[in-house]
Amino acid sequence: MATYLDRILASHRARAAEDRRPLDQLLEAARAVPPARPFTEALAGTEELAVVAEVKRRSPSKGDLAPDLVPGSLAHAYAEGGARCLSVLTDEAFFGGSPDDLVEARSATDLPVLRKDFTVAEPDVCDARLMGADAVLLIVAALDDRELRAFHDLAGELGLAALVEVHDEAEVERAVAAGASLVGVNQRDLETFEVDHARAERVVKAVPPEVVTVAESGIRGPDDAARLAGAGYDAVLVGETLVLAPDAVAQVRSLRVPRPRPETRGRGARMAGGPR
Repeated sequence: MATYLDRILASHRARAAEDRRPLDQLLEAARAVPPARPFTEALAGTEELAVVAEVKRRSPSKGDLAPDLVPGSLAHAYAEGGARCLSVLTDEAFFGGSPDDLVEARSATDLPVLRKDFTVAEPDVCDARLMGADAVLLIVAALDDRELRAFHDLAGELGLAALVEVHDEAEVERAVAAGASLVGVNQRDLETFEVDHARAERVVKAVPPEVVTVAESGIRGPDDAARLAGAGYDAVLVGETLVLAPDAVAQVRSLRVPRPRPETRGRGARMAGGPR
């Protein structure tokens, strides 16, 4: 039986196959865009858990969440609450987003912005830069090793950070082999879309300590944030909890929990006394 991810990827790959735009022209245009804001650097080395706050209208599994949200207003609230970065869904068919959402959200703040979408071809990476994104999402489960390395390298060439998303230890190994310096661990099961809260704590132990880590999906409040900070994460990426919150500013602030000292937390315990 096809999973949510299978259906989404089939749609995106079909669209990519129909894209007749010359790649050389896209690359030239993407290289001409002003420099990106530093995404990975905004999440690294903070004393409190960094928050990547997401602009998300709907979910394939839960339907509409906040279909009438105003991206600029929400982004401004996230920034006021102390978010370090933004994430914006640009997939329309499954998540109700659009590139316009990203443009509006990025224009409302000085925060770096991740284009949250399904990257399946080189033009997708170029499009992220052309719409003004500062980072692009690469899902290991969606790509073979050649694609993962090629898209990661292209993102770096265009000045984009690459958030490389994994779901298990084998995918961590593939992400690191592709050169990932920013890894997101998604707690959501790819087949059922259910959240496994133990996944993030287990998988982060396989990530090298020099790699910046982000926990994704199913983060409901400060208790979850504290647990993930204790496991060694640098940041959390939160969407549903924030778009449904009556006070987005306060909700972001509540997630900015203190991070333990390196020698006392999760994976960082292996590098006591070392740099972070």
